[in-house]
Amino acid sequence: MSDSKTGAAGGGAIYALGIFGALVWFWQQADTFWEYVLAIVQGLFWPAWMVYEVFEALVR
Repeated sequence: MSDSKTGAAGGGAIYALGIFGALVWFWQQADTFWEYVLAIVQGLFWPAWMVYEVFEALVR
């Protein structure tokens, strides 16, 4: 029986790159102090934010 955890580690690395990319993206869009704070929150929780925006677009 194989007990390899390499797939999970690779997925974590991809997710971390996604968080880093989202932080950079949202940070570049910010202009004020509170927008920078929001950029950090959005960067950390970007998957949930993305799903929310998709559902919001579908409702329109």
